[in-house]
Amino acid sequence: MNKKRLVVGISGATGIQYGIKALELLRELEVETHLIISKAAEMVRTYETSYKHDQLAALAHKVYALSDVGAAISSGSFKTMGMLIAPCSVKTMSEIATGVTSSLLSRAADVTLKERRKLVLLFRETPLHAGHLKTMLQVTEMGGIIMPPVPAFYMQPQSLDEMVTHTVARALDLFGFDLEIPRWNR
Repeated sequence: MNKKRLVVGISGATGIQYGIKALELLRELEVETHLIISKAAEMVRTYETSYKHDQLAALAHKVYALSDVGAAISSGSFKTMGMLIAPCSVKTMSEIATGVTSSLLSRAADVTLKERRKLVLLFRETPLHAGHLKTMLQVTEMGGIIMPPVPAFYMQPQSLDEMVTHTVARALDLFGFDLEIPRWNR
């Protein structure tokens, strides 16, 4: 695949800033982004940011309706580097773990796994019960990567944006991108 292309999902967990930052960084890297936003994520957007829907959508190259299960990204023949879901809710993670594809968001993740592409979930929930942990294990056994957005304080962040950027850059490391961020170097 010549074109760098990544699917980005934003689900309804708190932390929509992670998805926004991913879209911003991927644009700087000249990666074509294909975005799906859940209904709950739209609601969270209004609580956590001053972004309007159109402003968020403008960060991506292509935006799909959640109900568009026939979209290009619902097919394995549409080549991508994989998919990042930032943030990832319990509901979305559970659908992925069980193979339930009730929306384009879970369908695109399912396709990513079946095609053996990278699927990274910035899972945003705490505390966890045994069901959450079992679901995380299911996704991991299927080839997905669970990456809770845990801040790295060794970089001595001066702002929330620095913490979010560092976490998203570390998630993008998993797709082979190497952004200039503080790294552990002792």
